[in-house]
Amino acid sequence: MAKSKSVYFCQECGYESAKWMGQCPACKEWNTFVEERIETTKKGGAKAKKTVASPMNIIKVSTKEEERIPTGINELDRVLGGGIVKGSLSLVGGDPGIGKSTLLLQVCRNLANKNRKILYISGEESMHQIKMRASRIGEFTGELLLLCETDLDAICDGILKAKPEFLVIDSIQTMYSDSVSSAAGSVSQVREVTSRLMRIAKEHNIAIFIVGHVTKEGVVAGPRTLEHMVDTVLYFEGDRQAVYRILRSVKNRFGSTNEIGVFEMRQDGLSEVENPSQIMLNGRPIDAPGSVVVCSLEGTRPVLIEIQALVSPTNFNMPRRTAVGIDYNRVNLLMAVLDKRVGMQLGGCDAYVNLAGGMKLGEPAIDLGIIMAIASSYRNAPLAADTIIFGEVGLVGEIRGVSQADQRILEAEKMGFKTCILPKANLDNMRIQTDMKLIGVANVREALDCIV
Repeated sequence: MAKSKSVYFCQECGYESAKWMGQCPACKEWNTFVEERIETTKKGGAKAKKTVASPMNIIKVSTKEEERIPTGINELDRVLGGGIVKGSLSLVGGDPGIGKSTLLLQVCRNLANKNRKILYISGEESMHQIKMRASRIGEFTGELLLLCETDLDAICDGILKAKPEFLVIDSIQTMYSDSVSSAAGSVSQVREVTSRLMRIAKEHNIAIFIVGHVTKEGVVAGPRTLEHMVDTVLYFEGDRQAVYRILRSVKNRFGSTNEIGVFEMRQDGLSEVENPSQIMLNGRPIDAPGSVVVCSLEGTRPVLIEIQALVSPTNFNMPRRTAVGIDYNRVNLLMAVLDKRVGMQLGGCDAYVNLAGGMKLGEPAIDLGIIMAIASSYRNAPLAADTIIFGEVGLVGEIRGVSQADQRILEAEKMGFKTCILPKANLDNMRIQTDMKLIGVANVREALDCIV
C-alpha cells in the first residue's frame, strides 16, 4: 500500500525538509518553503539483479564534433554556439509576453520549411491560438506538428510516435506526471517532468527546448536544480514594453556563456539586430555632462553602450542611490572610491546611474565608465563625444587591465570613436595598429584629468 506524507521543498534551490522553516539552510532565502504531499511505497520481494556499469579509460573515449542544426536566425545561433545540438535539452526563460514562444515558433517555421520534422507541444494555448500566432510571423510550408496536452505520459507517447528532430515544450510549469501527487508547477513535478524529458532527448537524439516561467526576481520558477539538469539556459532580458529584446546565454555546455543576441520586436515577430552598438547609441546626447560610452564584452561580442549619471544635492539626511542595469552595490563601492581616493564629496548628493537601452551589465570593465559618468555630472563638465572608456577600478583607486582590449578598440574605431581611455597595462601590451588616440591611465585621478 502507498503511504502519503508531507514534505517541504524550497522553491529556490529544491532543498527538502520534514518541517517548515523560515529560512532555507541551503540557499539562505526566506519564506520559500512550500508543502507538498508525496506517496511512498514499501519495497518487498526479491530484488532484481542490476547491471553493473563498467568505467572506461578516458584515452579510449572517442571524440567527435557535435552535429548542429542551424536555426535560420543568426543571433540565436550565436547564443547557442553555432546552432542547435542534437540530443540537447535547453531552457528558455523570461518575463511573460517578452517573446519566448514567438522566437521558438519562428525557429519551428525555419526548420519545418527545411523539411525537418518538428513537434510543438503547448499546455497553455489551444491549436487555434498557435495557428493565429503562426500566421502572423510568416508562411509555413513544411511539416509542423501541434499537440496541446499537459499529461506527461500522453506527451511521451506522442513524442515516441511522431519521432521529431526538434521539440518545443511550452511551458514546463504546466506539465504534470501521475507518478507525483503534487500539483503541476510544484518543485516535485518540475523536477520529474524535466528528468523524463532529458532521458528522451538523450536516448532518441531529439533536440528539446522547454519554456520556463520566471519569478518576480527574474529567475526561472521552480528549483535551482532545473538549471543544472539542462544543457543550455537562455534568458530574455529587457522590458517587454520596449522595442528591443536581449537573449543571453547563462549556461551552455556546447558554447561560450554570457553570449548575447539582440532582437527587435515587430508585428511579424522578432527581427535580428546585426549591429547592437549602433542601436544602443541611437539618440545619445552630445556634450552632455554625465554621459559616457563604455565598451563591454558580452561573450565574444564587444558592445558599446551609454552610461548616464545624475548627481545633485540632496534634500534629505540620507542621500538616495539608484542604479538601473548596473549592480547597485558596485555603484556604491565606486562612489566610495571617488570619495576616499579623489576627495570628491558625494555624501551630500543624490546619485542616479542608468544603463541606456535596457541592458544589464555586470562586467568589471565598465567600472571606469561609471566613475567618469558620476564625476562628469558632479563637476557639470562633459566628456568629449568621440571618447570611449573601459577599465576595472580597484579599492585603492588603481585601474586594472581587462581582457581582449584589442577587440574593444577595433569595435570602437569601427563606430567612429577617435579617443579611447583605457588601463595603462593594456596600452603597454597593445598588439594592433589603430588611428585612435589611446590614453593609458594607471589610477582614477589620472582618468579624471581627461574631463574638460
